[in-house]
Amino acid sequence: MRHNKKINHLGRQASHRKALMSNMASSLILHKRIETTVAKAKALKKFVEPLITKSKEDTTHQRRVVFSYLKDKYATAELFRTVAPKIADRPGGYTRILHTGFRVGDAAEMCIIELVDFNETYVEGVAPKAAAPKTRRSRSKKAAEDAEVVAEGAEAPKAEKKAAKKPAAPKAPKNTAAKTSGAKVAAVKTGASKKA
Repeated sequence: MRHNKKINHLGRQASHRKALMSNMASSLILHKRIETTVAKAKALKKFVEPLITKSKEDTTHQRRVVFSYLKDKYATAELFRTVAPKIADRPGGYTRILHTGFRVGDAAEMCIIELVDFNETYVEGVAPKAAAPKTRRSRSKKAAEDAEVVAEGAEAPKAEKKAAKKPAAPKAPKNTAAKTSGAKVAAVKTGASKKA
């Protein structure tokens, strides 16, 4: 029985699991976002968040403690130089897990784990760019309304350009001589019938 055993062994021995966590933590710190399975991401979150908290205090002792976990001097330097100043005011919750679906080979649940302060779309004050819907059918009424507003905004300048290109007077047909002569003949015939 495994009562009260809360650590996820991830199907690995202890040494393999430690190496996995240190490599994934180094990749997360260097790249700010990695894609992995949900089980590994949850284990990584417990592993890396205390290290990020330690990086708030930039001392030789804290650097050595973090390096003993990461075993990568570049990731340690990146953590203390780049990541720590950005998360200085945050009291915790430095990472975010976003579920992305299931892996094709074994249907494992996949996700993206990222550092919260390094995702530009979620940063306050920055509005994300409006993207066109990917499918023909809208998922909600709001998405359809937004698409219509974008479409109307794109069509309005085109209509103005067309109106500016059109001349005020309509053009006469090319074969005007034949039509005017036919009209004169018809007028002569009607005039003759009126006189009679």
